[in-house]
Amino acid sequence: MVGVDARLSSLLGDKTAKPMEAMLGLRTAGDLLRHYPRRYAKRGELTAFNELEVGEHVTLMAKVEKNDSRKIRTDLVKTDVVVTDGQRRLTLTFFSKRGHKAQRELAAGREAFFAGKVELFKGKAQLTNPEYELVDDEQGITIDEFAGALIPIYPATAKVSSLVIQRCVRQVLQVVDFAADPLPLEIREARHLLRLEPALRKIHEPADWGDITRAKDRLKWDEAFVLQVTLAQRRLAARALPGVPRVAKPGGLLELFDRSLPFELTAGQRDVGEVLERELAQSHPMYRLLQGEVGSGKTVVALRAMLAVIDSGGQAALLAPTEVLAQQHHRSLRELLGPLAQAGELGGGDVATRVALLTGSQNAGARRAALAEAASGVAGIVVGTHALLSEGVEFHDLGLVVVDEQHRFGVEQRDALRAKAAKPPHVLVMTATPIPRTVAMTVYGDLEVSTLTELPAGRSPIETHVVGTEKAIERAWQRIREEVAAGRQAFVVCPRIGDSGPDEDSTDAGEERRPAVAVLDVAPMLADGPLRGLRLEVLHGRMQPDAKDDVMRRFSGGAIDVLVATTVIEVGVDVPNATVMVAMDADRFGISQLHQLRGRIGRGMHAGLCLLMTEVEPFSPSGQRLQAVAATTDGFELSRVDLEQRREGDVLGATQSGTRSSLKLLRLLRDEDVIRDARDAAVGVVDGDPELARHPALAQAVKDLVDAERAEYLEKA
Repeated sequence: MVGVDARLSSLLGDKTAKPMEAMLGLRTAGDLLRHYPRRYAKRGELTAFNELEVGEHVTLMAKVEKNDSRKIRTDLVKTDVVVTDGQRRLTLTFFSKRGHKAQRELAAGREAFFAGKVELFKGKAQLTNPEYELVDDEQGITIDEFAGALIPIYPATAKVSSLVIQRCVRQVLQVVDFAADPLPLEIREARHLLRLEPALRKIHEPADWGDITRAKDRLKWDEAFVLQVTLAQRRLAARALPGVPRVAKPGGLLELFDRSLPFELTAGQRDVGEVLERELAQSHPMYRLLQGEVGSGKTVVALRAMLAVIDSGGQAALLAPTEVLAQQHHRSLRELLGPLAQAGELGGGDVATRVALLTGSQNAGARRAALAEAASGVAGIVVGTHALLSEGVEFHDLGLVVVDEQHRFGVEQRDALRAKAAKPPHVLVMTATPIPRTVAMTVYGDLEVSTLTELPAGRSPIETHVVGTEKAIERAWQRIREEVAAGRQAFVVCPRIGDSGPDEDSTDAGEERRPAVAVLDVAPMLADGPLRGLRLEVLHGRMQPDAKDDVMRRFSGGAIDVLVATTVIEVGVDVPNATVMVAMDADRFGISQLHQLRGRIGRGMHAGLCLLMTEVEPFSPSGQRLQAVAATTDGFELSRVDLEQRREGDVLGATQSGTRSSLKLLRLLRDEDVIRDARDAAVGVVDGDPELARHPALAQAVKDLVDAERAEYLEKA
């Protein structure tokens, strides 16, 4: 018997194991056994051929109708095998020098499993040189391979078919020793869950659908529980770290700022502000996620926390994902603070600080000045992009790290900035992409969560419409002219800048699409056509930082009527006079992206109009996404729709290393009860046994997960 950490190469041989590692990332027996079937085929039920998609690697069960071979060259024989699913036919083509074994083995009436890539030939789907396994009850050629009533179909690739994976799993199950169960006995019994060994056997070799259900129930719990134990340990470790209490002082910056505010804070802003003040005053670091709707006032909440830290003698760093957003934050913080941000300047307040900006494209002089202000402590707030993480960036006393648009960064970037503090700083991460509760409990499970749902007074309603007809498009440009004539401004957003590179935007599967529209093509078309005479400028990520900043300043100041841009304006851009947003090829954007873009309008006293231009059919998947965006401005509702329509890994992505690989069966919306229950159980176990000394198998499972995170981080680095 071998352990689950045994290398597949030692069990299966290099010829079989190397493609598994290279194509699927499966290195050990445990990796293979956690590579679960994506579906099951019932013996005797043939797969419907009308579900085949070109380019997909499929496994089919079918019956041979006829078999025909002919020599197409002196050294090449072509064998065409026609198979049926009972209703439709599919051709399988085999090529070989002397005739393929399929010529004699795949006789009419035989049943077999076939695995291969779906291709088009003369407009019809076919498989070329597919792998196959015969099913023959009488002769028993492969009956042992398919002895169960339900046959597992695995996620596969061109070089590692589902049939190969199934045989390897059977082989490993015969020799593996599962050792101790990581799930504590009391948790297992209280929830009537299977032990690990029978769960893994049943998921791969089920006798009936009940076996599959029971196995999945247990294995989902493994995924949820081990992750939640890991996060509970991190929260506990964070609470044990020594921190520096940061308390605002009477007559300090925070008090003066609150007095100068020209508007009332919302109840939500006040409540979250009180929570932050309490946690900043503690002797261990705060770790909190602040999420909120577009325009809910997160920046003001974060600024108040920064001022409390500055009052106590510390500094705050604000990390933004793009230069446009960093520049916008720098500008808006200075405007909000007024004289309070002008320490040492003419007109500066008696009590004041400075706000420095640090980006990768600054000229040498500006960079030197920003570095000096950060290192000396003159700048209480340092705003920057990834440049803040660079060597040579030092702080006098970094007390608070604020990470904006957290989903654009990994945990490692957050930690790299924290490492620049003498003592562990407080951490506030923000996102304007609303997060379902279960995502918050997994992706951001090492953080406490605060949510702003109330919009500040003065925000105007936004109407959203999907625009598809030529007449509607003409009307859209007319609406922009009407808004500009009334003294207002508009955005036109395109998916691409305008090079000949690949279009990486989303499309419906299997759909042949033209390239997405581009800023550099659309801008002249509008300037010479429907928007002729309006003041029109472009903004995109390849422009020099000074040029981008100049365009945004002039747009904010009203000197530009229409801004044709890429998604660089997706977050943080605040122009209250902008009332129209046109998203061209809107189907190429994701739901959360469209919601963010829409949040750039309606920020002032005038109502907003968002027009989603598209060529897709209303009932296609992309069309339904657009209809969902048009139907509601509730970002939390849209986040659930987004999660339902996207793969789990796409949502988790790089936001938290390791979670993509650790969640295989668990689904964040469907399994909300499991995640919540696992979190509660994990807290109970970790509170009673922080080092998991009484739970060695669980400790090993946590170590394996953390090691996977580190390996993934090193790969990315």
